[in-house]
Amino acid sequence: MKKPFRERLLDGPIVCDGAIGTLLDMRGFREMPHEAEILRRPEVIEEIHREYREAGAEIIEANTFGANAIRLSEYHLEDRVRVINLAAVAAAQRAAGDDAYVAGAVGPTGRLLEPIGSLKLSEARAAFHEQIEALVEARVDLLMLETFVNLDELDEAITAAKELTDLPIVAQRAFPEDGALLATRFPSEVLERIRDRGVDVVGSNCTVGPQRMFSIMKSMHSSGVILSAQPAAGIPMLVEGRAVYHATPEYLATYARELLKTGVTLIGACCGSTPDHIRAISKVVREFRDGAPSTVERVSVRTAAEPEAEEGKMQSVSRSAFARNIGRKFLTSVELDVPRGFDISSVFEGAAYLKDQGIDAINITDGARARLRMSPVAISHLLQRRVGIEAMTHMTCRDRNLLGLQADLLAAHALGVLNLLAITGDPANIGDYPQATSVFDVDSIGLIRAASAMNRGQDIMGNSLGGRASFLIACAVNPLADDLEREMDRLARKVEAGAEVAYTQPVYEVETLQKLILKAEPLHLPIMVGVLPLRGYRHAEFLHNEVPGLVIPEKIRERLRKGGERTAAVGVEIAGEFLREARTMVQGVYLMPPFRKNQLVIDILGFL
Repeated sequence: MKKPFRERLLDGPIVCDGAIGTLLDMRGFREMPHEAEILRRPEVIEEIHREYREAGAEIIEANTFGANAIRLSEYHLEDRVRVINLAAVAAAQRAAGDDAYVAGAVGPTGRLLEPIGSLKLSEARAAFHEQIEALVEARVDLLMLETFVNLDELDEAITAAKELTDLPIVAQRAFPEDGALLATRFPSEVLERIRDRGVDVVGSNCTVGPQRMFSIMKSMHSSGVILSAQPAAGIPMLVEGRAVYHATPEYLATYARELLKTGVTLIGACCGSTPDHIRAISKVVREFRDGAPSTVERVSVRTAAEPEAEEGKMQSVSRSAFARNIGRKFLTSVELDVPRGFDISSVFEGAAYLKDQGIDAINITDGARARLRMSPVAISHLLQRRVGIEAMTHMTCRDRNLLGLQADLLAAHALGVLNLLAITGDPANIGDYPQATSVFDVDSIGLIRAASAMNRGQDIMGNSLGGRASFLIACAVNPLADDLEREMDRLARKVEAGAEVAYTQPVYEVETLQKLILKAEPLHLPIMVGVLPLRGYRHAEFLHNEVPGLVIPEKIRERLRKGGERTAAVGVEIAGEFLREARTMVQGVYLMPPFRKNQLVIDILGFL
């Protein structure tokens, strides 16, 4: 009979099993989710568990990694949480017998949590609570909380577990494949945070191969902490839609010995591993317990955590002139239309003219109205280099996932594009390619948070970037939103996330601006008021009736209607008169002239 798991941990290294999804893929069972295979082919799952047990695994993980309601809802299986977890544990128990331990595997929700994403922490905890409740009912020996990247989400899983049971808890964080990051204190800081939650074992699994895992464990080693390590079998290659791993059992076994030397107690493998890998690891563990030299073919072991040569090292960058001048002078920012295709000479010509007139920055939009246009980061860089005027670069969340957004932020900073206006963006289905996919991993608040994290030297998940960015982070606000209270709540959240200045949608009445300023006063946020000169009555009617978020007061539309042949001049007068009255209330103006009508900017500013 097996000892209680906590007592067994004190006896030395214990072997965990390997991947289940990898074996299912290899054997042609690729229907998703893998957790539902227990309902389709329970005999297949049980056989995989038996193979790992026969290979020497003393811990068998039930096939429950993604069996929480949030993940299962992607397949309309959210009502089968209890059934799947109970059946999966039963299959693992049949294979484990009386001598091996059965772990209830609990993975993350697969969704971005607030404040980065929209999933509330309470919703994540409820999902973990429901799953863990089923695992406890199934009488697992321990819980393995694994492959978590967001430590706040791991906290919720730990909290849910502790509310339900006193079962042993193994808590594992997944680290990126980044030698420079792993050379910092980050792994040890992660260990300290997880350890302080009172779990039994702290460690890492997945995403990195054995060499990087060795570096992680060296960094995480701490007196009195029981460590776990379950590396992937290297980095996968995509072959015909299937991830194929190439690290051999012998290679994993070599690093298993090194991991044991660093103090790892619970050792196994993750994605890409098979019973052959676990058999090789188990052999090393037996030899390690016996004090015998390893008979595994020696593979050169080196720690890859040391950063490479410092070529391209991030240099300190000061804040933009626009950022430095907020509150010091009345700032002027002008949006220029970006034409289709390769020829953007009109942007350079307009910017050069406006620079000569003393304008502070040029706004470059990011595929506004989901139209195909050149990347705003590229245009902004070229504009600053060729014309010598700063850009305020719009960036939307529509076209890039969270990885791509952060990659573009890094690129923008490297190119000296430091002024960012974070916008959620128009959906793709209203634009040039209605069949294109809108991403929206995060909204503008999440994007602001990512840029703000970079100003602290981190990515959005808290990983070190080796230097600090110098972004000025702007946000948008609509004073005429249908639900102004919701708009102000979002503005407060944007400020909390790191926004430093707000650009308004076009405003036409001082009373509207005053109302916004009064509501935003507690936020102490500089405001750039948006001014869009009206070309005439039809233009005003179009904006008022067909463009969401814009309201043109009836008296202004009537004034334009009566303008006759002078209607364009009347539009300039309306904008100029408004700006003259609004100037003392705001820190600057955001002008949006019609295409190539840049003289209108100067005409409007002439009213000041």
